[in-house]
Parts: sequence; C-alpha cells; structure tokens
Amino acid sequence: MIDLRSDTVTKPCTGMRQAMANAVVGDDVLGDDPTIIELEETIAAKLGKEAAIFVPSGTMANQIAIWLHTRRGDAIAVEKKAHIYHYEAGAPSVLSSVLIRMVEGNRGIMDPQSLQTHFLPKDPHFAPTRLVCVEDTANKGGGSVYPLKTLDEISHIARNNHAKTHLDGARLFNAQHASGIPASRRAQGYDTVSICFSKGLGAPVGSALCIPKSAVDEAKRARKIMGGGMRQAGVLAAAALYALTHNLPKLARDHEKIQVLSKGLINAGYEVIPPQSNMVYFRASNARKIVEFAQKNGILCLALGPETIRAVAHLDVSLEDMKKSIGVFTAALAQ
Repeated sequence: MIDLRSDTVTKPCTGMRQAMANAVVGDDVLGDDPTIIELEETIAAKLGKEAAIFVPSGTMANQIAIWLHTRRGDAIAVEKKAHIYHYEAGAPSVLSSVLIRMVEGNRGIMDPQSLQTHFLPKDPHFAPTRLVCVEDTANKGGGSVYPLKTLDEISHIARNNHAKTHLDGARLFNAQHASGIPASRRAQGYDTVSICFSKGLGAPVGSALCIPKSAVDEAKRARKIMGGGMRQAGVLAAAALYALTHNLPKLARDHEKIQVLSKGLINAGYEVIPPQSNMVYFRASNARKIVEFAQKNGILCLALGPETIRAVAHLDVSLEDMKKSIGVFTAALAQ
C-alpha cells in the first residue's frame, strides 16, 4: 500500500533504529536522561528559545503552552480551522478551563484585523483574551504557510493587548523549507513554540515545547499532571535527534512530491487547492467513494468531508509512488 493519509505514518529507518538502540538513557522525570537533555538543548537552539521540554505528543505540547499562559476563565484566540480547536479533543476547556475565540482567516492563516476584534474592553462580563495561538503550517488550510509579515503582525497585536503568543509549529520546519525563512526567525515573536518530531521529520513519537527558562519548572509540573512524565525516554529522543540531522534536509523532497501529485490531479479533472508544503487538498463530489476505490487499488488517503480529500507526502513515499497514485485517482473519477 502507498500510504498518503499523513506524514505520521512513517516507519523508523535502519539508521534511526540503530540510534535508538545505542541511546544513552537515564530517568527523565528525575532530570538525568542525557539524550533528552541533548535533544532539548538542540531544538531550543534551533528555534531561538532559551529552553525546551520533551513531551509525548504535539497535543500535549500545545496544552502545556495554554496552561502556562492562562488562568481559569481566560480566553485564547485561534484561527477557525486550528488544530487546537478541531483535533485536540476539547483539551483547552478540560485542562485549562479557557474559552476559545475563533478568529477569521483564509486557508488557516489568521486575519490580523479579525484578531484585533477579539480583544474586548476590560469588563467583568468578558473573558480576557490572554493568549493567541498560531499554527504554521496550517493543517486544515491545506498545509498553508504563514507569510512572515502576518506572523509578525499577529505577535505585535498580541503584545499591544497584553497577551502572550504560542506558535503551534508541528510542521514548522516544512514552513521553513517552503518559505526559505529560518524556523527561529518565524518563531521570533512567539513566547512558546511546539514542534513535532513524528510528522515530516519521521521519528516514531515525540514533540518538544520551547519555552523561557523561567517556565521550565511549571511546564514540567503541567506535563506531569497531564501524564507526560516519561522515564528512560532517551530512546525516543535519539530518534528525534537522528531526524533533525538526517531527515530535516529531506523535507524539500516531500514538497516536490506533492507538487507532482497536485499537477496530476489537476490533469485528471480534480479541483485542487494549490499546495504550499507537503500536503494537498482536492475536491470531488463523491470523495468517500474515491477514497474507497483508491484503497482497493493500493492507495490510502483521507476523506475529510463529502467533497474533500487529503493526501500527504512523507519520507516513505517516492516520486514513483506519486505517479502510481495519479493513475489510481484518475481511474477513480471514471468509475
């Protein structure tokens, strides 16, 4: 099967498995796993932040950030298609007791003018907006990449309104490759940044939350409360370190693969949202039937609605796989 469902489906390569097997480990809850310490220092430096903590998932990284920046009864502002709102199981309300304010945008890119309207007058009737969360790249926007000007404008608006900022950078390195702008510069105006090692980077599990040094103790407390304290997790950190060294440079290839698939889908007659990174959203009136046909013919992808299909490029698919996929999707329209 050619699996285009997500870039989370990759399997560790031989080199990554060897790195995991050879990892020097300790007890991370006690703070002495050397491989995790190395990973945290490495990713913090790459993103231009003072410190980082290693966590099991991107959802936990985002939720710890919300925990750090808010109090019960506060509000957070997210773009209306944000992962934090759609795909994190209502965690902001369950864990931090915050209200989510939905900001208008285009393809997952928050509109700064709309954001400004979500800072309400100081009044006991209103939940104050204490945090703005941005997702780069924006998943439900089709892997769209924030313009740097927009990232900077959003962080400026937040600061002017005495709010903190969090960058959900699960695929931030995809945005780096697509834009040519270093991840550290893209994250410059943001108080906290999350990064996922198990998406395009190809590690089996794990994310990091980059934070100020002053927030480390509280972040670790939140991680413990959420069940994310791991012991000899250096074997996982070793995979992430391997990914940063060996797989990070390969992200550009994934973008090239999805461009090939996109052009083939257009030629086949699909309505295609132009891809900006490693995923493509395309439309057909019978999306679920097309997905079923594709699966029967060796292609896995996701129907995200009655008329929308998503396909994602990653380390474990090739250009030849994309060409085969084009043939199957072309045949699917004729069924």
